[in-house]
Amino acid sequence: MGLISDEYVRLLGAWPSPFVLRTRIALNLKRVPYEYLEEEDSLNSESVLNYNPVHKQIPILIHGNKPIRESLNIVMYVDETWLSGPPILPSDPFDRAVARFWDVYIDEHCFTSINGVAVAKDEEERKAAIAKLEMCMALLEETFQECSKGRGFFGGDNIGFIDIGFGSMLGPLKVLEKFTGVKFIHPETTPGLFHWADRFYSHEAVKPVMPDIEKLVEFARLKFNTSIFK
Repeated sequence: MGLISDEYVRLLGAWPSPFVLRTRIALNLKRVPYEYLEEEDSLNSESVLNYNPVHKQIPILIHGNKPIRESLNIVMYVDETWLSGPPILPSDPFDRAVARFWDVYIDEHCFTSINGVAVAKDEEERKAAIAKLEMCMALLEETFQECSKGRGFFGGDNIGFIDIGFGSMLGPLKVLEKFTGVKFIHPETTPGLFHWADRFYSHEAVKPVMPDIEKLVEFARLKFNTSIFK
């Protein structure tokens, strides 16, 4: 490749990653054209090691020749760099702080609980992880009611920062539901999230990049060699 334009956008990612999905949704919301580069073996990828030598992880957004790393950081960068499309983060400083808090919570508690269910060594450990994940869903149901103020998304009328952070976890959640028989998002226990998930899935910025659930199921079988996926 010759000289790279300062406005040329590339994304290094892997299709099953919820963190890569966040970046793709943000770019779609802002209608940013970009080249997607699938990294099948990101741990040994020369590009990943070159652009993210500290964590050696995807996603990596490359704007011109400038790499931006970490999914939430990338989403904020996209929001601040491209003014096309709806804002992803609220303009009010307090609301922005609330949105950042909940996305960190989703990563530190919900995502770790999803992994906890998948890698549990025994039934007791799995039940504890499921209980923690159900608590996460209950808290996010309350948060949705507070943040949406009766509208369709956490961000109000449009997909926002929390929507992207949590929406990227819907695929892994559906995979867990399939294997555990537990409905983590249910019309009776989490009615707000249940209807929100349908709206999120059908959004024009989400639908083209959301991984197929059956493909995720097969990926989970290969990645997690535990009894839950057998």
